[in-house]
Amino acid sequence: MLKLLGSRLATAVPSLIGVVIVTFLLTRVLPGDTAAYFAGPAATPQAIAEIRTKLGLDKSLPAQFADYVSALAQGDLGSSLSTGQPVATEIAARLPASAELTLAGLVLALLIAVPFGIIAAVRQGSWIDHACRIITTAGVSLPVFFTGLLLVYVFYFKLGWAPAPLGRLDVFFSAPETVTGFYVIDSLIARDFETFRAALAQLAVPAITLAIFALAPIARMTRASMLAVLSSEFVRTAKAAGLTDYTVIITYAFRNAMLPVVTTLGMVFSFLLGANVLVEKVFAWPGIGSYAVEALITSDYAPVQGFVLAMAILYVILNLLIDLAYGIIDPRARSEA
Repeated sequence: MLKLLGSRLATAVPSLIGVVIVTFLLTRVLPGDTAAYFAGPAATPQAIAEIRTKLGLDKSLPAQFADYVSALAQGDLGSSLSTGQPVATEIAARLPASAELTLAGLVLALLIAVPFGIIAAVRQGSWIDHACRIITTAGVSLPVFFTGLLLVYVFYFKLGWAPAPLGRLDVFFSAPETVTGFYVIDSLIARDFETFRAALAQLAVPAITLAIFALAPIARMTRASMLAVLSSEFVRTAKAAGLTDYTVIITYAFRNAMLPVVTTLGMVFSFLLGANVLVEKVFAWPGIGSYAVEALITSDYAPVQGFVLAMAILYVILNLLIDLAYGIIDPRARSEA
């Protein structure tokens, strides 16, 4: 297992280096002049030139990149020109909000999609199977921002069941003492059940929005993988041996069908990281996605570079966890490494 982990880490380092280079170059070709934007519309050319010199934008691209890498090696992601705060501090403060929303959507999607896909495979051709295909098609077809706006319209505006889509917590409640950064968990730790209910209510609709987007590929892959396994010889042998349907389906079939599903989880998580940006804007969620969008609008380089680098590191960590899960589910993966 350690050998597998070491080999994956060795391949992750070049990927991160590539992300740093590409992100730096892309932020430098964005339209607009950062110095002119922050100088203001009434600024003189001399004032704009002074700001450009102060920001180091008057240097050549290689010199700017060398300064960026040098600061990055010291753990310095730079400072946001909009807020004046260090980017690392802003990301650390906002990352728990994005992680809570993304994980809630992913867990909710798993709880629905995996049983749905298993039942659709076991009862192939039934109304459940047809419903699974319709729902998965709708899930991948509807833009995530449209789904979010539709749920807000139905559950907040028309029915009044959901709170206003204005962040992580209602204005009448105070944030719980930070332990994990997840309001739902921190409020339970503090035994503040009123805040827990308020945080859960705020989380519900955006999490459902992400779950609808995520459950489609998970359910589809679960169904396809289960169909392939259920038609194999060892499953027919298990049925002929008189084992119960539950034992055959869960113990034998599902365990062998898990590897493609786990692979799909990695891709779905990366999709959710992108969808998270749109969902955060729709629900005024104070995560790093909305932070990056606001920085992108103002041509604020440092937050955008910090956001992309943070997402790349999260993706690398997720792939490592998936590789470890491979080794647990299928011991042959360890021997191949």
